[in-house]
Amino acid sequence: MNIVIREVETVDELKRAESLQRLVWGEDDPPDNSDLMLAIQHEGGLVAGAFAEEKMIGFLFGFPSATRGVQHSHRLAVLSEARGLKLGEQLKWFQRDWCLARDITLVRWTYDPIRAINAGLNIANLGATSSVYHVDYYGPMVGINAGLPSDRIVADWRLDDPLVAARAQGEPPALPPGQRLHIPRDIEQLLSTDPQAALSARLELREALLQAFNDGQRIIGFDRKEAAYLIG
Repeated sequence: MNIVIREVETVDELKRAESLQRLVWGEDDPPDNSDLMLAIQHEGGLVAGAFAEEKMIGFLFGFPSATRGVQHSHRLAVLSEARGLKLGEQLKWFQRDWCLARDITLVRWTYDPIRAINAGLNIANLGATSSVYHVDYYGPMVGINAGLPSDRIVADWRLDDPLVAARAQGEPPALPPGQRLHIPRDIEQLLSTDPQAALSARLELREALLQAFNDGQRIIGFDRKEAAYLIG
């Protein structure tokens, strides 16, 4: 499959990005609309797509923050049919190159810390760290995010960090020493089979990370094999 990652160029492609968001997050979860993305793109934001021939199969949306040299990365989505192609990671490396070319050296975004697949991408593969926890950030959610409090942590991705640069060149990440906090390997499956256990896992992780962050520690790695955060 020939895949091209590039900036989204037309209103039609922006509308296709809307449709892709609905397919990934569900019809009940409102997508970022094309008008908004077009305006932000013209004001220095990034709207990128992964294309297989003419079909958009992945999407990334980031915009400037209040701090010079910092971008907020708002959305990253990949169609289920394209899972396993590492498109999420490829889109993030495209974002890194795009940002560095514009003197942006830090990208921030929020993600659900109990989803091991996201921790594997954000922390293990990309080399982001985190020290900020938001309790029930969005309030009750619908679609694929329904069923648990919408806790989020802030990923800090320092684009000029030598460890991040090494990952960009394909060097395998080394696991740093640190305290380990285990999470479910598949929270969605746990939520469908034992909602109470899923909620307990959410609250236990919340308490542990809030305590660690309050003590001045941060997430410095993620062990995929054990599904465990490394805290130091």
